[in-house]
Amino acid sequence: MKVVIVDDDNLVAISLKTILEAENTIEVAAIGYNGIEAVELYHKYCPDVLLMDIRMEKMSGLEAAEQILDCDKTAKILFLTTFSDDDYIIKALAVGAKGYILKQDFAGIVPALKAVQSGQSVFGGKIIDRIPALMQTKGGGDYSRYDISKKELSIMALVAEGLSNKEIAENLYLSEGTVRNYISTILEKLDLRDRTQLAVFYLKGNHE
Repeated sequence: MKVVIVDDDNLVAISLKTILEAENTIEVAAIGYNGIEAVELYHKYCPDVLLMDIRMEKMSGLEAAEQILDCDKTAKILFLTTFSDDDYIIKALAVGAKGYILKQDFAGIVPALKAVQSGQSVFGGKIIDRIPALMQTKGGGDYSRYDISKKELSIMALVAEGLSNKEIAENLYLSEGTVRNYISTILEKLDLRDRTQLAVFYLKGNHE
């Protein structure tokens, strides 16, 4: 697995490199220290996973992730930060990051990278604990400007609750294929990338 590390703390970046390279299966292709370098290094090395801090000078990790994902929707970005702020979690999900873990969880870094590489989304235990609280704020937005029907709104709500297509189908007495078609249509109407962004959009009440 090829990884690029971006963190504005040189000591943290070097420590991460040491930890990762202790694993024979991980190669650290490069280290960057701000969001601008993250964008440059991603395009130069095309890593399997970009491991990146959020709060950095010149350009934040969130801004860098957004730029990268605009160019490459398949980019796998794992945020590693000391901050478990709700707003950061929402924004990380919204831009399309594959994970958000805390730096304090050193033991979980390598497993998280491997999970993200395999296509999973990863959130550290302390982050997962906060997601239910974020879900308390769902609903409430004005969807009329997006031409979202009541049925589509119901499906959005169930996606935000974390239900699978099969579970949504059972709840609404639809086939799984119909649910998939509905979700594809909703994503197109809202100009969103995937189910994660759809859930975040709904939880935020579609307010920017």
